[in-house]
Amino acid sequence: MCGIAGWVDYDRDLTVERATALAMTRTMALRGPDDEGLWIDPHVALGHRRLAVIDIEGGAQPMSDGPATIVYSGEAYNFRELRRELESHGHRFRTRSDTEVVLQAYLRWGADLVEHLNGMYAFAVWDRRTEELLLVRDRMGIKPLYYAPTSHGVLFGSEPKAILANPLFTPRLRDDGLFELLTNAKTPGHAIFEGMYEVEPGHVVRVSRDGVTDRRYWALTAREHTDDVPTTVRRVRELLEDIVERQLISDVPLCALLSGGLDSSALTALADRALGTGTVRSFAVDFTDESGGFVPDAMRDTADAPYVHEVAKHVGSHHTDVVLSSDDLASPKVTETVMRARDLPGIGDMDTSLYLLFAEIRQHSTVALSGESADEVFGGYRWFHDPDAVASDTFPWMRGMSMGQELLDRELDRRADTYLATRYREAIDEVPRLPGESGLERRMREICHLHLTRMVRFLLDRKDRMSMAVGLEVRVPFCDHRLVEYVFNTPWAYKTYDGREKSLLRGAVADVLPESVLRRRKSPYPATQNPSYEQVVRDRLSAVLSDPDAPVRPYLDEEAARTTLRRPLGRASLQQDRIAMERIVALNDWLTAYHPQHV
Repeated sequence: MCGIAGWVDYDRDLTVERATALAMTRTMALRGPDDEGLWIDPHVALGHRRLAVIDIEGGAQPMSDGPATIVYSGEAYNFRELRRELESHGHRFRTRSDTEVVLQAYLRWGADLVEHLNGMYAFAVWDRRTEELLLVRDRMGIKPLYYAPTSHGVLFGSEPKAILANPLFTPRLRDDGLFELLTNAKTPGHAIFEGMYEVEPGHVVRVSRDGVTDRRYWALTAREHTDDVPTTVRRVRELLEDIVERQLISDVPLCALLSGGLDSSALTALADRALGTGTVRSFAVDFTDESGGFVPDAMRDTADAPYVHEVAKHVGSHHTDVVLSSDDLASPKVTETVMRARDLPGIGDMDTSLYLLFAEIRQHSTVALSGESADEVFGGYRWFHDPDAVASDTFPWMRGMSMGQELLDRELDRRADTYLATRYREAIDEVPRLPGESGLERRMREICHLHLTRMVRFLLDRKDRMSMAVGLEVRVPFCDHRLVEYVFNTPWAYKTYDGREKSLLRGAVADVLPESVLRRRKSPYPATQNPSYEQVVRDRLSAVLSDPDAPVRPYLDEEAARTTLRRPLGRASLQQDRIAMERIVALNDWLTAYHPQHV
């Protein structure tokens, strides 16, 4: 994994702009703590910060061969097969790195190299023959890539901060950017700041003297599924075994994230089988408690810890619990670090706990496997199985979920809802369909598509920023596009063939997991139940309301906020109230730190 940054300008000599190009590159230092490189030609500067994972000695970047130079972030999991294919065409290699394989693939196939890649990646290739830049992002959007067109070229980087480091870009926030923040709409290509964009997943952006063009090379399509249930279950298992084996390739220590749920437990067990029994290392997050232990709430029926320990024992993993206190989670330094990693407002302890977990893991491993996106792929969230949520005329995860709207100015909240409704209709219009598909199957295809093109991207962004902020590469096997395509086109009845959520995954891994984990109901990423953490959040919101210059105040319904603060401290408010307060405090912190012009 790595961080990349760059600048193309056809109207100036960038060889005299080394200091600015280097400043852009160094904003990526946490993503790439092992090495730094900068390559400059008259009209292009390419910067790279490296996290060395494969070919520690030979994979330095920027990397050039003939007319092409590349800066690359990510992993091509099929690089060994691609290398053999390219060698059969006469290509010769100087290193063992997947970066060189991608570079040679460009020299062989040009922009069509994307059709040959399996992995998570975001990279830029400059071709001196045409003076063109390609910006490429993986199919599911696992690795981030942002760009901002300028009068005579483009700025780009793995994160917005690389672009913000160039004086040509001024951070501005229009209403649509504000509404993206307030609703988590996660509109494809939208990057919050005016004039900045994300390279969309499965897209190639080409920059030339004629301007910027965008081409989609991959999208989910609707196909007839002809396998029966037993065959489908076997195929899911075959895919998972192949995916996990590919994603275990590493020249540095590797581990698994383990929550005791079906997804992470399955990956831990399959990784252990592939590596050799009793060799995988696993990590889990937990929280100190001052109020008598775990209590079931609206989202979580059971605590993770007992299941984590049962899986670790069953698999024989070398397991570590990372136990966090309220002081850890609410630390101003950690909160600031998380915001700077995101370049966006955070989501409270859901962010800080993940960051702290990753920081501890990084002391032992450089690569981790994560179960992220299994719920989107296999239909695991509770709202997939809630008839009211399925029938609702909005993103189904928005029902009952607080984004801080309760504390917003009423007119602003209304306009945000209108914006969200528009984005929802756009998302529904994108859904591919089979001829004659109707009823529940049609609606569940829509629901699955919404998750795989909207919600999963929010979660992947979060995981990428929190992990790369400590130089940890997190791999997400359930995002392999072959698995996503296959399961997307299985009938909804298959996904629930045993009357439960994620039936296909449960059936595919039933032989490698304890029965208790197979029976366990879906439990989301954990949140602390410690009242002392909620008290810190309340104190911070009180401080915002007492500050006449707090930049978030024009967006608030202050009476609603004060009413929330008057409610008793305790578990009844842990879900909606606390999340709402966290979101408002985080938005205020971000507006203070980034002070975008609201235009």
